[in-house]
Amino acid sequence: MTAWQLRRATLDDVTAIMELERSTFTTDAWSEKSMRSEVAGEYGYYLVAFEPEHPERIDGYAGLLAPLGAIEGDIQTIAVAPSARRNGLGRTLMLALIGEARKRGAREVFLEVRADNPGAQTLYLQLGFEEIGVRPRYYQPDGVDALVMRLVVPTPETTVA
Repeated sequence: MTAWQLRRATLDDVTAIMELERSTFTTDAWSEKSMRSEVAGEYGYYLVAFEPEHPERIDGYAGLLAPLGAIEGDIQTIAVAPSARRNGLGRTLMLALIGEARKRGAREVFLEVRADNPGAQTLYLQLGFEEIGVRPRYYQPDGVDALVMRLVVPTPETTVA
């Protein structure tokens, strides 16, 4: 199993993020302008994942929108390179974003997921998200529905060592 390192994304990462974005979301990828705005935004928290031996290669990224003190946050995007899938990286990125949302004061986190992406849906359900709605034909130009999911952010548990 590969061990990845996570770090906060910077504008210098956008080119690599966009390569993964375009290869993962072929028909509905974000624009580079939108991604730059999100990564540099005041309320965003974007992470990139890489193998320590290959810090120049981004194997995954994920982004959260959660202003400090807001009670809600939104998972904006997440992508994992095909070569890194099924090894826990998506879960690791999601847990890091949920932890950051908690630090910022969010009590709930929302996301949209394509109705035709059962792998992502399974991960989100395992993390405690619940389906709360559908946005018909949300993903364009494919016309695929978005499932809206919500997580009530769990309180961290402290145990005696």
